[in-house]
Amino acid sequence: MKKTLEPRPIASPARDEPPSAGLSDDAFLGGRLQLLQPRHGYRAGIDAVLLAAAVEATDVATANLLDLGAGVGTVGLCAARRIASLRVTLIEREPELCDIAAKNIQRNGLEARVRCIRGAVGTPFGQLAAAGLADESFTHVVANPPFMAPGTGTNSKSRLKAASHGLQDGQSFDDWARFAARMLRPDGSVILIHKADTLFEVLSSLDGRFGAATVLPLHPRAGEPANRIIIKAIKGRRTRLTLMPGLTLHGEGNSFTPRLDSILRHAAPLKTTQ
Repeated sequence: MKKTLEPRPIASPARDEPPSAGLSDDAFLGGRLQLLQPRHGYRAGIDAVLLAAAVEATDVATANLLDLGAGVGTVGLCAARRIASLRVTLIEREPELCDIAAKNIQRNGLEARVRCIRGAVGTPFGQLAAAGLADESFTHVVANPPFMAPGTGTNSKSRLKAASHGLQDGQSFDDWARFAARMLRPDGSVILIHKADTLFEVLSSLDGRFGAATVLPLHPRAGEPANRIIIKAIKGRRTRLTLMPGLTLHGEGNSFTPRLDSILRHAAPLKTTQ
């Protein structure tokens, strides 16, 4: 039987010099992780921590993860902090965010297991290979893909936030699924978090490349429709889809439910399969 590793207490990282102007210094996982991120524009929050929590922890020493569109590295670094043996590659197209991610890796003492490279969906594979990104080399690929098609919606005044929310011209979900499939080993898992109303498009993009998909609805409060979904699928499988019981995020007022609190503050895993 495959064993799993549970989160273990880890000392909080030491803060270095005060953050530069325009950056905040934020605690994640109950202070187990300390991350710099821009004060304005796109900022990581609950979605990133939930996506990282959905990565299965195993005792396989070769397990590794690609965080696609990593931003300042929140998802990949949360996963690396929770799973002590996991090796992580962050890939981010924006130089500014890649630089911040590199600082976050260093200040949390994760240089031995985490790296950040410049690149994105659509980067020529020759360039990615030169940076050490090889086909079929990852156990997991995680992503929070942009949810706006080119030319739709109202873009943020922040260039970085607009770029994180909008697909690039000529791109689609299918491009993200194709990239993930190319990077994953056979039987590797892709894990995505996205808006609930994109479920059809996301599943369509995975079809033919992935199977054994599970869908976990995320409900803001009990009795309210899901506004986010976490989808996990396995490369090369043909097993049918499973719809999991939903996770409720908030209880009375704006308080987190005990289950969500254990994920956000105590680095508990999030089960996305039966």
